[in-house]
Amino acid sequence: MLFPTEDFLLIFLPVVLAVYYGIHFFTHSITAKNVWLLIASIIFYAWGEPVYVFLMLASILFNYCMALAIDRRGGDRHGRTGRALLTLTVAVNLLVLFWFKYAKAVLRGSPMSSLTDNIVLPIGISFYTFQAMSYVIDVYRGKIKAEKNPLYTGLYISFFPQLIAGPIVRFRSMENAIKGRSESLAGFAGGAERFVRGLVKKVLIANRMAAVADAVWALVIDGKLQAGISLAWLGAISYTLQIFFDFSGYSDMAIGLGAMFGFDLPENFDHPYISGSVTEFWRRWHITLSGWFKDYVYIPLGGSRVSKGRLIFNLFVVWLLTGIWHGDDLTFLIWGMIYFIVLTLEKMAGVRVYAGDEGPEDKSENTGSATVRILKNVLGHIYTCFVVVVAWVFFRADDLTDAWGYIRGLFPVLNESGVSGVGSFAPTGGCIAALAYLKQNAVFYIAAVILCMPVRSCLRERARNAGIGRIFDAVYGVLLALGLVLALTYIYNNAYSPFIYFNF
Repeated sequence: MLFPTEDFLLIFLPVVLAVYYGIHFFTHSITAKNVWLLIASIIFYAWGEPVYVFLMLASILFNYCMALAIDRRGGDRHGRTGRALLTLTVAVNLLVLFWFKYAKAVLRGSPMSSLTDNIVLPIGISFYTFQAMSYVIDVYRGKIKAEKNPLYTGLYISFFPQLIAGPIVRFRSMENAIKGRSESLAGFAGGAERFVRGLVKKVLIANRMAAVADAVWALVIDGKLQAGISLAWLGAISYTLQIFFDFSGYSDMAIGLGAMFGFDLPENFDHPYISGSVTEFWRRWHITLSGWFKDYVYIPLGGSRVSKGRLIFNLFVVWLLTGIWHGDDLTFLIWGMIYFIVLTLEKMAGVRVYAGDEGPEDKSENTGSATVRILKNVLGHIYTCFVVVVAWVFFRADDLTDAWGYIRGLFPVLNESGVSGVGSFAPTGGCIAALAYLKQNAVFYIAAVILCMPVRSCLRERARNAGIGRIFDAVYGVLLALGLVLALTYIYNNAYSPFIYFNF
């Protein structure tokens, strides 16, 4: 079931909320509320995956039992038996993930290929598998206790707002809310506002960007982009905006839904396209996945407190696995390797960014004239956007042939003839077509660029400092309401597309 659908918005969500708050007001039973949310989550998943819901339930039961078995080892959990149990847990989870995501590609053309003919990728399997593994690993590490109540483990893994596309949540961040949360009108209102914001980002912006990106990508024929450089760059930039508003819109809706039920889900995006380096970009993009690989792969390998050779190896492993996590196509591996190379170069060059509450790691940021700092930031931002846009081409392409064909469209110098595209699209026709797309979607492109920046929070802060905070909130509320009406209109007319990250 998708969030921006009539089934979810007009049937599923109102019923789940009505029953949940009926339980809240009449019984105040946290157990009853949790049971209802678990039932609702199972129904939510079974709505679109009536068969694979049993796979998800099997994953919950398996990881619940393995966590208990490891926890019962007590202080000896790190002994031979504990390590064997953990190894078995990780192996089974990864084997299941491998079978559904990669077996078809690996066995293609072999005598065993017929075994994979009926495989369909279960929605969200990468997300709930990683979440389940993090739970058992944290039990093994002694960071949390294994839950004896299967209801807690089941709700943690299957909670429908973040079940099929994240954010990837750690059990320790949900534990208190699962066992005893406090709902409030303010929390519900804030969650509803966040949900609507995500809905608007997905339906009104991501889908419009998708229309342009898909139209341009459809011009990749036989490994050649039949378009001029202007149209090629517009298509690449449109996809860059599409994937951000698609995925961050979903994350906003997930976080908003969680807040409506009293859960504080972690942020997954922090305006990544304002980054001044690729390192900073990955501190702001898909934060929970980056954090997962950091805590469960990068740091166990030694992190950055190792020799340069080992550091490069650690980064290679992380980005190899990141590429593989997204799919079995070589394009994802190339995408991951692009970031491995760029991030390694930035590490070697000493590029650093702000690290949470630790303050700026790069002391040079506070030196030099203001002009030099501004120039450095501008150039860093341009370089980062360039790398990200080019990398998204490989991420979007169906295969390496199409990816290379599109890259040659972006950089005509790579073509033997020196001209990108043929026919009416190249090169003048491509410019005319690009201008036509820009004119037709000008409002959406302007909104997209603005919303890539933290404009709302900055304006709200200034309005409150100026004593007109209520006026700002009223205007913002009206604009959000108008956005909701428009989004619902688009949904009613079936003008939506599935989320990109449902494919992973």
